Amino acid sequence: MRIKPIVVTFFILGLLSTGIWFWQTQTVASAPAVSFQTIKGESIDLTGLKGNPVIVTFWATDCPGCIEEIPHLISLHQQYSRRGVNIIAVAMHYDPPNHVLEMAASKQLPYAVALDPTGMLAQAFGNVQLTPTTFLIDGTGAIVMQKIGIFELSGMQQRLEQLLANKAKY
Repeated sequence: MRIKPIVVTFFILGLLSTGIWFWQTQTVASAPAVSFQTIKGESIDLTGLKGNPVIVTFWATDCPGCIEEIPHLISLHQQYSRRGVNIIAVAMHYDPPNHVLEMAASKQLPYAVALDPTGMLAQAFGNVQLTPTTFLIDGTGAIVMQKIGIFELSGMQQRLEQLLANKAKY
């Protein structure tokens, strides 16, 4: 009769494991309806960008991975901005605005750079805490990719090509 407690124990462990896996892999299905304030004084309404893919990346000036990712973002901007792809880099709330301004100027960032002084944007995207964290949003406003850490440039290019090929469906 010892088999029954062992089976029950494995069943419970299986349920717990499944629950933990599901909880950790859930992502935001739709992009939040937020507005970004750029360092150039522009306001970008995310819902106003529907119809085109959008990359939103959360970063910090003291994050080595974020700095390593900048050339990828510049390359993507150069390749895809004419095709309607928007890139918005959101500086984390703890990043001093003067550091963000200095880095944007020194790296000649061609894409939109926004500040998040209250942390509201990071919260709206599922409480982003780690940098870099990148979201790829399709033309319908659905988050189709969330990557914590440095994204692979070729993988992002493939995803963008797929989204742009399906753009007529939006």
